[in-house]
Amino acid sequence: MKYKIYTLGCKVNEYESEVMADILENHGYTLDDNPDILVVNTCTVTNTADNKSRKLIRSLRKNYPKSLLIVVGCMIQNKKEAIDIDADIIIGNQNKTEIINYIKDYKNDTIVDIKDMDRANFEDMKLDNFDLTRAYIKIQDGCDNYCSYCIIPYVRGHVRCKKREDVLSEAKALVKNGHKEIVLTGIHTGNYHDGNYKFADLLNDLVKIEGLKRLRISSVEITELNEDVLDVIEKNNVLVDHMHIPLQSGSDEILKLMNRKYNTDYFIKKITKLKKIRPNISITTDVIVGFPGEEEKHFLETVNTIKKIGFTKIHVFPYSDREGTVASKMKNKVNGNIKKDRVKRLLALSKELEITNLHKNINRDIVFIPEVYRDGYLIGHTGDYLLIKAKGDEKYLSKEVLAKTKEVSYPYLISEVSVKQ
Repeated sequence: MKYKIYTLGCKVNEYESEVMADILENHGYTLDDNPDILVVNTCTVTNTADNKSRKLIRSLRKNYPKSLLIVVGCMIQNKKEAIDIDADIIIGNQNKTEIINYIKDYKNDTIVDIKDMDRANFEDMKLDNFDLTRAYIKIQDGCDNYCSYCIIPYVRGHVRCKKREDVLSEAKALVKNGHKEIVLTGIHTGNYHDGNYKFADLLNDLVKIEGLKRLRISSVEITELNEDVLDVIEKNNVLVDHMHIPLQSGSDEILKLMNRKYNTDYFIKKITKLKKIRPNISITTDVIVGFPGEEEKHFLETVNTIKKIGFTKIHVFPYSDREGTVASKMKNKVNGNIKKDRVKRLLALSKELEITNLHKNINRDIVFIPEVYRDGYLIGHTGDYLLIKAKGDEKYLSKEVLAKTKEVSYPYLISEVSVKQ
C-alpha cells in the first residue's frame, strides 16, 4: 500500500505528520505520488488557512477518486459542529497516532471522530526516522494564553505535557542513535511542566546528556524566560546561541488589544538581560502587522522597537480574521493595501538585519553541522542559526565541521572547510 501526507500550518503539525508517516511506514506503507492513502493535516490559524485546507481536500478528491482520503487536525477540530468536507476518515487533533486503526476500521462509510480537547490528555508522539543532524521531541501541546487573534487554544486545548522521564529517555535514545541536535517543540513549549518539575528543570537535565552537542528551543514566550531558565542558558553552552521569541507588536497599545502578557519595556529589559549573559545570541521573532486599530504611529512604534532589540530575522504575518476569536469582532480593521505595504516594509527591515548579522560574522572560525550536500557545497546551520555554505566533502555531512567564513552571499555565509572536528 502507498501513502502521501500533505501538511499545512505550524512546526507542530509538521512533526505530527512525520509521526503519522513513521507509523504508516512501520506498518508496511511506502511513500508514493500515486497513493492508496491520502492524509491532509489541516491548519485553521486564519480563515485563509481554512480555505487552503478546503481547496487542497477538493483537489485531492478530484484527482485521486479511488484513494482513501483522511483529513485530520485543527480545521476539523474547529469546525466539529459543522463538518462539510468530502473525506472518508475525519479526525480532530486527538488520536492521530491511531491512524492505522482508523484505516483498518474503514468499511466504505465515513468515519468521524473528533474528541473534546478540553479534556484531552497529552498524546505521546515519538518519531524514529530523523536525519542524523537534528531530531525533534514534542514535549507539550495546547495553550492557555488566549491571545485575542488566536484560535489555537480552542482547537488544541489546554496546556498538557509529556512526562519528564519520557522526554529524557527519548532524548538519550536519540543521542545514542547519533543525533547531534535536539529541538524541543510544542504549541507553548516554555510552559512545560510535570507537577513541580518545570521547564528550567527539564533544560538542566537535558544539557547533561552525554553526547548531546546542541539543544534548541523551537520557540519560547518572553514571559517564560524566568530567572531559572536564564540561569540554565547562562551556564550551559549545549543550549544554542539562538532563540525564537515572538514579539507580535512593538506597540504597547496594540499588545494590550492582542491580550499579550507583556509590554515593550518588559520585552526589551528581558532581551537585554538575555544578551548580557549570552552576548553572541541570535534572536528571531514573529510580528503581526495590520492588527485591528493599528495606525501608522503604532506600526512605526513596532519598527522602532525592533531596531532597539536588534533581532536577526523577523517572520512577518499580515493580520487575518479568525472566526471565533475576540479580534475578529473588533472594529477599525486595517485596509488590505496598507497591510501589504507594512508587510513589505518589515520584510525589507528583516533582510537588512539579516545581512548586517551575516557581515558581523565574516572572517570567523565557526563550527557548523552540514545538513545538505549540493553541487560540491556543504550547507547547514551554526548554533546561532547562521546559514553556512562551504566547499567541502560529502563525508562531512551530519558531523561537526570547522569552517572559515569569507564573504556574504545572502542568505548564506560563504566559507571554506578548515578542519573536521
